[in-house]
Amino acid sequence: MSALADLPNVGKVLEKNLMNIGIETPEQLRNAGAEEAFVRIRAQVDSGACLHMLYGIQGAIDGIPDKLLPDQTKQKLRAFYKTL
Repeated sequence: MSALADLPNVGKVLEKNLMNIGIETPEQLRNAGAEEAFVRIRAQVDSGACLHMLYGIQGAIDGIPDKLLPDQTKQKLRAFYKTL
């Protein structure tokens, strides 16, 4: 178990996905950002990664459960997701 697992929304699957794309610390995750981390996961690990994983990554970066993300943040992430 890594320090990533201490973040909200980061369970075993997301932790493994992040580690597989070279993100091993919360700082690396924050530096990459949710969109970049998600694109890398989809390209390298899980081509079927869903919108909820993107929400989870953003929540992990923000330090909050994904269900508490502000609507504006969810709308921005949803718009990004639709471009993929």
